[in-house]
Amino acid sequence: RNLALLAETYGSSYILSVYCISLALEFTFTAWCNSHLRKAGTQIENIEEDFRDGLKLMLLLEVISGERLAKPERGKMRVHKISNVNKALNFIASKGVKLVSIGAEEIVDGNAKMTLGMIWTIILRFAIQDISVEETSAKEGLLLWCQRKTAPYKNVNIQNFHISWKDGLGFCALIHRHRPELIDYGKLRKDDPMTNLNTAFDVAEKYLDIPKMLDAEDIVGTARPDEKAIMTYVSSFYHAFSGAQKAETAANRICKVLAVNQENEQLMEDYEKLASDLLEWIRRTIPWLENRVPENTMQAMQQKLEDFRDYRRLHKPPKVQEKCQLEINFNTLQTKLRLSNRPAFMPSEGKMVSDISNAWGSLEGAEKGYEEWLLNEIRRLERLDHLAEKFRQKAAIHEAWTDGKEEMLQQKDYETASLSDIKALLKKHEAFESDLAAHQDRVEQIAAIAQELNELEYYDSPSVNVRCQQICDQWDSLGVLTQKRSEALQRTEKLLETIDQLYLEFAKRAAPFNNWMEGAMEDLQDTFIVHTIEEIQGLSTAHEQFKATLPEADKERQAILGIHNEIAKIVQTYHVNMAGTNPYTTINPQEINAKWDKVRQLVPQRDQALIEEHARQQNNERLRRQFANQANVIGPWIQTKMEEIGRISIEMHGTLEDQLTHLRQYEKSIVNYKPKIDQLEGDHQLIQEALIFDNKHTNYTMEHIRVGWEQLLTTIARTINEIENQVLTRDAKGISQEQMNEFRASFNHFDRKRTGMMDAEDFRACLISMGYNMGEAEFARIMSIVDPNRLGVITFQAFIDFMSRETADTDTADQVMASFKVLAGDKNYILADELRRELPPDQAEYCIARMTPYTGPDAIPGALDYMSFSTALYGESDL
Repeated sequence: RNLALLAETYGSSYILSVYCISLALEFTFTAWCNSHLRKAGTQIENIEEDFRDGLKLMLLLEVISGERLAKPERGKMRVHKISNVNKALNFIASKGVKLVSIGAEEIVDGNAKMTLGMIWTIILRFAIQDISVEETSAKEGLLLWCQRKTAPYKNVNIQNFHISWKDGLGFCALIHRHRPELIDYGKLRKDDPMTNLNTAFDVAEKYLDIPKMLDAEDIVGTARPDEKAIMTYVSSFYHAFSGAQKAETAANRICKVLAVNQENEQLMEDYEKLASDLLEWIRRTIPWLENRVPENTMQAMQQKLEDFRDYRRLHKPPKVQEKCQLEINFNTLQTKLRLSNRPAFMPSEGKMVSDISNAWGSLEGAEKGYEEWLLNEIRRLERLDHLAEKFRQKAAIHEAWTDGKEEMLQQKDYETASLSDIKALLKKHEAFESDLAAHQDRVEQIAAIAQELNELEYYDSPSVNVRCQQICDQWDSLGVLTQKRSEALQRTEKLLETIDQLYLEFAKRAAPFNNWMEGAMEDLQDTFIVHTIEEIQGLSTAHEQFKATLPEADKERQAILGIHNEIAKIVQTYHVNMAGTNPYTTINPQEINAKWDKVRQLVPQRDQALIEEHARQQNNERLRRQFANQANVIGPWIQTKMEEIGRISIEMHGTLEDQLTHLRQYEKSIVNYKPKIDQLEGDHQLIQEALIFDNKHTNYTMEHIRVGWEQLLTTIARTINEIENQVLTRDAKGISQEQMNEFRASFNHFDRKRTGMMDAEDFRACLISMGYNMGEAEFARIMSIVDPNRLGVITFQAFIDFMSRETADTDTADQVMASFKVLAGDKNYILADELRRELPPDQAEYCIARMTPYTGPDAIPGALDYMSFSTALYGESDL
């Protein structure tokens, strides 16, 4: 009757539409109930009839809630059925659900409207109510979830739970988004809704265990599909995929943790390799620097000096950078480990930063003084070469003089000589003795030079000693022979009466004058070594004084030649048979004149040598001033930059990125100064090549500049690294720039000494100012965190680490373990296949390689212990 009335009012098509909607809803609710009842091994055929006795209704509630209801009545009477339905309705009400106009009698009587309303209430409470996305209501949350999941798909625009689903693309998009291998979405067409809907429903039933709750023909043939039916069906998709979403979240968390661990392990491997390489280089270099065995030749020692310059200029600077980079990498790694709640990195035995610093200190200790030793050795060899050459010159002159003297002294000519001959021989011998005495000083000089060569460890000392000994032995022999001949001549002196006084006078005056000329020639040809303008000026003054004596010497020469002329006149006048030679000396006027001419030739040559040496010393002085002018600028510049960096590290303004930009620009300006350092190195090399050993114009040495430059580069790099670590800490801990500014302001305020560190009392005052109220025990605990090495000072990095730890939200071992438990399906172990299915291949294999077999009571073959692995990632203390 009612249908007929509706047909008169709205027409038969409306009646058919309402009827179809009712059938679709009943079909959907029946399918939804069966999707849960089959878990208990049963199902319903007719939703109006099969819930009338209340038994399957109570069973449905137990399955979907996971709770036990009161024991049902097993009788067949109406009262038993009403009792069972009431138990079900009371359970629904206990879950906070208001049942409006739904009574047990209507359900027992098979009232379709009431039965469907009750099922819809159950669906809302147990399938939809708990769905919430961004704190929205259940319906809105489910709709928002659908919109987000289908947003990337063309031709899909989910705005409601009725007409938005008619073309079937919404259902297909949900499936493809979570299981893309099940549907080829690219081949679907919006104008073929039947194919789309049937594809989605069939795939959901076959692969996703979602029963077919809607009929494609009913949806396509209805102007507005039933909202409750669509929501019920879509909620099944939500619950089917929520488990996958949960597993995806857990897998993402594990991947994140593993990625951090893999990166940290790579950093540890890099540190170990770099530390090993640097320590090996230091181990090889120290023995080379400690080898102070001198070479025998100047060329070999100069090669050693050049090798050392290459070491300082080419080999050491990269190692300084490696050492600095090693410390920066170590600090960065420790910061990352702290931020990710990992245990601190402990390098291998002997590869701690302190070990490297100690080894570096040993290297610099070995390097210290090596260059000075090389220069001293070069000076020593230069001195040795000069002395050796002087020894050879004096020895050659002496040996030339002594040549034939022994044979002459051993002659027996006095035995057959006449009286006049004897007197002549006697006088000649006296002249020889005078000459011999004059040569005594040269012999002593030769011996003294040989002794000095021995004391300076001249490499060819044995040959020098042999030659010196030969000269000394010959000198002793000459002394003995001279004495013997003198005694022989004296014995016969009484037999001799006459002697040519003029010859004797000539011999006596010619011998010392000849010796003076030989000494003058020796001095004029003597090499000299000077290192300052004052020294060369002293030599020039002495030379001028020598030239001033030449007029007197020329007078003596003229006097000696006058004696010879007088002798010639006497011989000519009295026809004395003297054979034209002086019996008392071998020196003749021609020899005196020749040597005098030689002296006069050597004087201008000596003048030229002194002028050239004076020019060389002037050039050396120019090099000293050139080096000093640059060093006196670079040295204070480096000191100023060091002080500026110290201020910048304490008084930083703006964001950390601004500070990094400023510091990197500042570092670039410092690096751009490097050509001036290189230019100074070049000037320093010119000074060393010129054998300049002191510089009164500056207190800066090249070593001071090198050390200062290396410290400057290291300090700015460390300061940049500190800011980078602060960025890491800020980003990892979620610290705002305002908080970082507050931390910096508080730290700077209580850094009273402006050292970039607070002592314990300043730190306590800082904490109190920030609202901390702690006793001695709590403060001691905090100090053990910020000052683990008990140095008595707190750095800014330690300070922000502590402050950020107070509110940090980081992954913990418990969270990682919970994530593995999700992937394992709540088991106490996980299988390799499960890891490979849920994680990327490299991270899955990473876990498998490091997990130990699970040995619990529920263990199966191939089970892996993810609990101990999670603990190992963070250290035992976290659990």
